Amino acid sequence: MQTITCLDMLRNSVASLRENGNSLALVPTMGALHEGHLTLVREARARADHVCVSIFVNPTQFGPNEDLAAYPRQLAADSALLAAEGVELLWAPPVEQMYPTGFATSISVAGVSENYCGGERPGHFDGVATVVCKLFNQVRPDVACFGEKDWQQLAVIRRMARDLDVSFPAADRIDGIATVREADGLAMSSRNRYLSPENRRAAATLPLAMQEAIARIEAGEEVRSTLAALEDELLGAGFSSIDYAELADASSLQRRETLGDSPGRLLVAARIGGTRLIDNMPVGQTAI
Repeated sequence: MQTITCLDMLRNSVASLRENGNSLALVPTMGALHEGHLTLVREARARADHVCVSIFVNPTQFGPNEDLAAYPRQLAADSALLAAEGVELLWAPPVEQMYPTGFATSISVAGVSENYCGGERPGHFDGVATVVCKLFNQVRPDVACFGEKDWQQLAVIRRMARDLDVSFPAADRIDGIATVREADGLAMSSRNRYLSPENRRAAATLPLAMQEAIARIEAGEEVRSTLAALEDELLGAGFSSIDYAELADASSLQRRETLGDSPGRLLVAARIGGTRLIDNMPVGQTAI
């Protein structure tokens, strides 16, 4: 596996991998890899001849009071995991390579970015859209794989690609991969390591409560009261606060008051022991 930190070298390596018409898949990450990321790598491998993984802790998507400095960085361990998966190329640029002196451009995606995590973390999705657009332009993959765990992020990236006519990858080659979960149902996340044993046990309430709420909504119960009961269950289990618990259209992310005829998504963000957990699940018809 090649580890590249310079853009010129990246372009040369990508050109080499693309010889003879070979295809290339990209898996963007911020490192601290776990089985969820490795699942994305395996899915990318099934979609293309070669796989490039990027590791970049993107400062522009962190707010002033968020955990940029504390975010885990373990490049050597991550590199070993990727090499074992047969990844050909690791793109691990330093901050100054991604944001050189004088960098002054930001991409803002209206609509899908404005509520939920976008409302709780102003500017977050501007940072996400900007860095992902840069990664697409740098690597020019045929396909890119993202986890469905952050459904809003996936919606923002797809909207950005459609609106800016990104062709490598085209918007319909930005693939969402189903959330990988622990044995008790908790979505895998780099932030799970911050949980104390007690809070980790309590955190398993989140997916269970979401499943219960979905069953009630699909059975015809009123959405607002069901979501209120979901919040009460989480608070009773030890969560300190709920940032949001909403039923949304799976594509536009517009809030819904009823189940609707098109795919929906239950979106939740909640805090426990100082750690913010997010999750989402399909509601109604199979989500896109």
